[in-house]
Amino acid sequence: MTTALITGATAGIGAAFARRLAAEGHNLVLVARNTERLREQATELHDLHGIEAEVLTADLSEDDGIASVEARLTDRQQSVDLLINNAGFGNKGRYLEVSMADELKMLKVHCEAVLRLTSAAAAGMKERGRGGVVNVASVAAFVPRGTYGASKAWVVQFTQGAAKDLAGSGVRLMALCPGFVRTEFHERAGMGTGNIPGWMWLDADKLVATALADLARGKSVSIPDARYKTLMGLVKVAPRGLLGGVTSKTGRKYGPQ
Repeated sequence: MTTALITGATAGIGAAFARRLAAEGHNLVLVARNTERLREQATELHDLHGIEAEVLTADLSEDDGIASVEARLTDRQQSVDLLINNAGFGNKGRYLEVSMADELKMLKVHCEAVLRLTSAAAAGMKERGRGGVVNVASVAAFVPRGTYGASKAWVVQFTQGAAKDLAGSGVRLMALCPGFVRTEFHERAGMGTGNIPGWMWLDADKLVATALADLARGKSVSIPDARYKTLMGLVKVAPRGLLGGVTSKTGRKYGPQ
């Protein structure tokens, strides 16, 4: 049986990955900040699917938290075959309205943690000649939308570059770029979602199924829905000045993801 490690595992996209992978027979290492929720999730997945679900409490906005996950990923006695870098959050407010401490915390989770955990996992995977990494980004990566979008653009660019460097090694890397997903994301950031059109919402379980299929096909970037693929196609041809104004207003209204 293979083992998958999932950060931000207790809610939203991370929880959907955990459900899907457990149902497929993968053992899991579940990473999040809330130990009680992790234990409840691990017990439920073990009882439902008979897999082993390990709990690892870690705050990826702290060096100690990142280091503890790095240590698990580099454990040669208990190798990890699939890493899902899903942990992340958004800050409510425009540039200069958000404190520098909160901006740096976001970059720590979205960029430094992704770099360090991907590197820790990929090194062992390369030695074994197999493995996969999914770094959860956002369609916000493709539009000029403040610090959140910039951090997710970094995730996409880093993942694509690393995937190219590791081509032929047996290690697959993919950036997953969803749109609006019904999770705890916006609630935690204090963002209202009442005005978001219904057609823009994605189902986390369907999103994960598409993402894993795209990873198996060897894609380095996955936009897991035809609606958002169309929107991102239009983004490529839209004038940057117009796009910046539209996404700034949309971001303040709908939030960053």
